[in-house]
Amino acid sequence: MLGFSTIFTACSSDNDSPLPIDTDIVGTYKGTLDISLGTQVVGNALPKNITITTASENRINLSLKDFSFEGMNLGTITIANCEVNASESTYSFTGSQTLNLQAPIGECQVKANGTVVNGKATVNLNITVSSLPIAVKVIYQGNRLKGNESAEAKITGFTFESAWVTEQPVIDDAQNTITFKVDAAATTEQINALVPTITISDKATITPASGVAQKFADGITYTVVAEDGTTKAYKVSIAGRQSVTFYDFESWEFDTSIYDEKQQIHLPNGWTSCNTAVALIKNMGSLGGIIYEGEYPVRPTTDCIGGQRAAVLESVDTKGGNLFGQKVPKVTAGSMFLGEFNAMAAMTNPMSTTKFGIEYDKKPLMVKGFFKYTAGNAYYNGDGQLITTKKDECSIAAVLYEIENEEDVLDGSNIYTSDKIVASVMFTNGGTTEFTPFELKLNYIKNYDAAKKYKLAIIFSASKDGASYNAAVGSKLTIDNVSIINE
Repeated sequence: MLGFSTIFTACSSDNDSPLPIDTDIVGTYKGTLDISLGTQVVGNALPKNITITTASENRINLSLKDFSFEGMNLGTITIANCEVNASESTYSFTGSQTLNLQAPIGECQVKANGTVVNGKATVNLNITVSSLPIAVKVIYQGNRLKGNESAEAKITGFTFESAWVTEQPVIDDAQNTITFKVDAAATTEQINALVPTITISDKATITPASGVAQKFADGITYTVVAEDGTTKAYKVSIAGRQSVTFYDFESWEFDTSIYDEKQQIHLPNGWTSCNTAVALIKNMGSLGGIIYEGEYPVRPTTDCIGGQRAAVLESVDTKGGNLFGQKVPKVTAGSMFLGEFNAMAAMTNPMSTTKFGIEYDKKPLMVKGFFKYTAGNAYYNGDGQLITTKKDECSIAAVLYEIENEEDVLDGSNIYTSDKIVASVMFTNGGTTEFTPFELKLNYIKNYDAAKKYKLAIIFSASKDGASYNAAVGSKLTIDNVSIINE
């Protein structure tokens, strides 16, 4: 690495009168450097501070620390004991110095001139390198600071809104790095089209700017400049690629496992729901004096975050009563999950109607997507009693559990308590919210072994206690663009 610390010879002057150096010139200046090698620009608007101190009544010291370009740090340039000329409000200085730098630069001649006018400093350095047929030209411009400016130069937030980003950026201030992970299927073009939203320290600036796509596939450096000119550079790069299983709820079919298409029992591709249980109530409830003619709880909606459709889950008033000796809930919670639903099992064991999970040969790390929720106003308990003091909540859960064979399954009685569970996560939310992103990281309580077999269940419910028949009429959960992020 090249390095030097040099002192320019003092400038000659016929000005022997004391000058107001302390009030008009002395201070730290915040500005930028432009650097050229011959006709080639090698540095443009590089943030840099200079410091001017008093040497005597008519002399100043000027210091430019950590001068660098093209990856070479050349150290600190110091113009010491330089005599100042004054002409009205303009203070000027000139100087020259022979420098001996490390190979391959060697000897070079430096000529300097500069001015300070009304708190604005301009410094020109012309460096002639003996061993090279080119000259280095440096132009500095900066404004004097007041001394009370903030020195904080940090990136406080860095996010992407893109399905290609599987894990949002992590800021490491100690290492000056920002790393994120992307979908294994993302191309270089898709990665380089990512647009970040960046927040920084108050009164600081950043280059490149927030909201502009960069070549993240190659890595990019962001420089934050504090109000007082302090700089901090962050290297932003991809930390890894992850496989993604994606559900956008654009494709639906009719569930004909019990009834034909005329029943219009909607089913999102890859998922099952409580709709078949409500179909049973619709078609056979009259045998127990139960009449329900409303909508199915789970259905497609055009109220979506992207594309044309999303899935809406609504807890509906199924009247309550008994059918073939089994309780029919006053409110059937809108629910949708990965697995199978056996409506006929409700005749003997309601908890066994839900067979949670599909075989999964990857290690899931996170479930993410978008949800929208409104809690219903009339909350009923499992006995069909109105509870005016209770507010409904939705739930989103993921459970990974170990199996011996494909017949092994967890149901409503043990999906959250079984000793077969390897990892799980649950999120609940009450009240009302517009579309909001969620990111749920699975908590592993057992080691994952790729040689073993697993099932993964993801469960959405408009009423978190709906399995116990506790729910509010009209609670509505909308789900869209769900991703399972895998190691």
